[in-house]
Amino acid sequence: MDFTYLVEKLKEGGIDNPSLEARIIMAHVLDQGQASLNVREATVKDESALPLVQRRLAGEPLSKILGLKEFWSLPFKVSQDTLDPRPDSETLVEAVLKNAKPGPLELLDLGTGTGCLLLSLLSELPDSSGLGVDLSRAALKIAQENAETLGLKGQATFLQSRWFENVESQFDIILSNPPYITTTEIETLAKEVKQYDPHLALDGGEDGLESYRQIASAAGNYLKPSGFLALELGQGQGEQVIHIFSDSGFALQSIHKDLAGIDRVVVFNTG
Repeated sequence: MDFTYLVEKLKEGGIDNPSLEARIIMAHVLDQGQASLNVREATVKDESALPLVQRRLAGEPLSKILGLKEFWSLPFKVSQDTLDPRPDSETLVEAVLKNAKPGPLELLDLGTGTGCLLLSLLSELPDSSGLGVDLSRAALKIAQENAETLGLKGQATFLQSRWFENVESQFDIILSNPPYITTTEIETLAKEVKQYDPHLALDGGEDGLESYRQIASAAGNYLKPSGFLALELGQGQGEQVIHIFSDSGFALQSIHKDLAGIDRVVVFNTG
């Protein structure tokens, strides 16, 4: 089974970028880096790549098939218990780094999932520490494994909690990419998301804003006076989220756009 065969199978199945995905699958099966893979010579002697291709053609995301997704140029283990890290969320990492003051900081990541946000930030803030909380015990296991793989076990701890429920400390920075898709909209999502990402990490309630209300109602008790809160947004939700946090006593500090020019992250302080 050679590279060309994999490309043709993926192309026939309607995969958008069959050459790239064939390269990724081939490199994975051969346990070889993509950059060093010679596609003209690469072959798989058995049929080990075929089940992966068949899963991809059935709609399963490549990241879930391989159990790995890159974020902030770091490798993160993923599973069906975690939301796939997405490029838009790197805007949140950038926003936190732009607003962070020098010195050791304590971070709280609400709904940590794979831990990609918290761990990416701690990789840039070596003197800082962070707590990642999630309601899913399975997701927390993945986050812990990612911390160990990235050599950040000493900086990061993880706790099962519904938002702030089991949190006891105060933090310099609170961050979150909360569920912000409306319940009815979930059924309209692409199969890759609807069937393979956990609905717990997607469903933001009837209007998509329920998680923001819950965070806003309690965050003031867990944020240090000089600290700030950074949140990812769904498209078009900025005005409503700003209103929710303003009503809870927070002041808007900054708004950050993603690469498509969409308002993606809002930063608040206690005013």
